[in-house]
Amino acid sequence: MSFQTISVIGLGYIGLPTAAAFASHQKKVIGIDINQHAVDTINRGAIHIVEPDLDTLVKRAVEEGFLYASTQPQPADAFLIAVPTPFKGEHQPDLKYVESAARSIAPVLKKGDLIILESTSPVGTTEQMAQWLAQCRPDLRFPQQAGEQADVNIAYCPERVLPGQVMVELIKNDRVIGGMTAVCSQRACDLYNIFLKGECVVTHSRTAEMCKLTENSFRDVNIAFANELSLICDAQGINVWELISLANRHPRVNILQPGPGVGGHCIAVDPWFIVAQNPELAHLIRTAREVNDGKPHWVVNQVKAALADCLTTTGKRASEVKIACFGLAFKPNIDDLRESPAVAVTTLIADWHCGETWAVEPHVASLPASINENITLHDVDDALQNADLLVMLVDHKIFKAIPADRVKQHWIVDTKGVWR
Repeated sequence: MSFQTISVIGLGYIGLPTAAAFASHQKKVIGIDINQHAVDTINRGAIHIVEPDLDTLVKRAVEEGFLYASTQPQPADAFLIAVPTPFKGEHQPDLKYVESAARSIAPVLKKGDLIILESTSPVGTTEQMAQWLAQCRPDLRFPQQAGEQADVNIAYCPERVLPGQVMVELIKNDRVIGGMTAVCSQRACDLYNIFLKGECVVTHSRTAEMCKLTENSFRDVNIAFANELSLICDAQGINVWELISLANRHPRVNILQPGPGVGGHCIAVDPWFIVAQNPELAHLIRTAREVNDGKPHWVVNQVKAALADCLTTTGKRASEVKIACFGLAFKPNIDDLRESPAVAVTTLIADWHCGETWAVEPHVASLPASINENITLHDVDDALQNADLLVMLVDHKIFKAIPADRVKQHWIVDTKGVWR
């Protein structure tokens, strides 16, 4: 069965690019989101997020009639669910958005439809989603009930894209397809092959779910090694970036770069899903998370030490010292602040510093309401000319391009080695 109409539930950093990819191949795409502002923006042919090349694709797709957005689910041949999966309480997975999305599309399902969950999820979530759908639609047969003869096919397929390169990687990267049955997997492959140039690699839904968690946990563990190394090097009076550069000359060593922590909607969250389901077994994964979660507090202590030296040397009062934090995004050259360690560091500084705390983030026009009201947004020139203490948190290209002779401050905490 061909897919004439495709619905994408959740029009964020993954859902909207995916919707645009299908629409660019002249498929009718209905994007669904509970955010009215996002819906209205998309229907004007604009975008509410920052991602290279996405604005052009969305504008063309809307103008040509292949993409429109709504707050209410509508009938389609395939449904892709790309909603957030945060954690709650003691790092327990929160599946309320997945459940809400599943129950919202249940009334418009029909025989022959395909549902794909893309949201990063704990093992077993796809099967749980199928149960929710079966509860809502007892008139339809689902894979857990009818196997290959199911009326509605269900699969899991996690995204594997890098913010800032989504429209390239969405198309070229291989996709892991985890169907609840072989038919489910094949239909999911058929859907993604509408735009995909990479390979569809088929497995079971539980393995596909674990694959996504494994990929991000692997990266988290490696980052934790670099971050822990930076703590040790600081205690030993060693330049960690020089050390890593030397160690990486070994043909089988490739140490990552340290930073102020780990952020984003994947690496800072996904490992906890493994830990939550395997608390007695996931020792290394838990420790890596704890190392990376603790790094922002170590950075703040470095800032406190620099401030103390500044006060002793200059005779200023703490209330007179301006601290400028360079970068708020969770990674370079994007506007995404989700789970950002840079935001955590800047907020912690503003919580205790009685002077001014400045944020220098060229990729946002204003600070979100959730950020400490004592933090003010400033541009690069203002910070370099007037701040007393600089804290490098994100190595944006614009920061790395600053000539060394423009950085006059004596007190600098550089978590990215930009000004080393």
